[in-house]
Amino acid sequence: MRTIIFATTNQDKLVEIREIMGEAAGEIKTMSEIGFTGEIEENGATFRENASIKAAAVAEYIKREKPEYADAVVLADDSGLEIDFYDKKPGVMSHRWLGERTYPQAMADIIEEMKDVPEEKRTARFVCSIAAAVGEELFTVQETVEGSIGHEIIGENGFGYDPFFYIKEYGCTTAQMSPEQKNEISHRGKAMRAMKKELAERFGL
Repeated sequence: MRTIIFATTNQDKLVEIREIMGEAAGEIKTMSEIGFTGEIEENGATFRENASIKAAAVAEYIKREKPEYADAVVLADDSGLEIDFYDKKPGVMSHRWLGERTYPQAMADIIEEMKDVPEEKRTARFVCSIAAAVGEELFTVQETVEGSIGHEIIGENGFGYDPFFYIKEYGCTTAQMSPEQKNEISHRGKAMRAMKKELAERFGL
């Protein structure tokens, strides 16, 4: 298997990716592990655009500075939360929307603002786009998981907005799920499996 370079510094995200890819993957490195320390301006209007920007930036760095990784597969994801009550915000601004707040503070604010919103209008989804740069090719996949905004912050697993993202079919938030269960149904789990299929079909990886 080729080395996979993932354009992230988020260790929680990397743990999920390694769990999802499993033995099917070769060595997985972060961009910082191969020396990429630059800032990538995520100025795309969509998740697909931001994922593509990140993958292309790391691929260009490899071409310029790290020829020993010329055969690597560069992957990048952009993911976030869309809340229908907020016209699908925060969306691509999911992390930057925090401002100076922590995730628990932001979730508490949203819960307070939505305290009188009925269940049928609390719908939300996590979205994940993954871009792959392989040689001269750059392509994306995108997946979602549907749920709703819960009335409390609950659960110790997961990260980000997981503790108030409620999935009715399972009767719990994604932060209450085991890593295996979450990876099975999550936006990132589905997107990584879709990307594995694309890489296999296109390149036999």
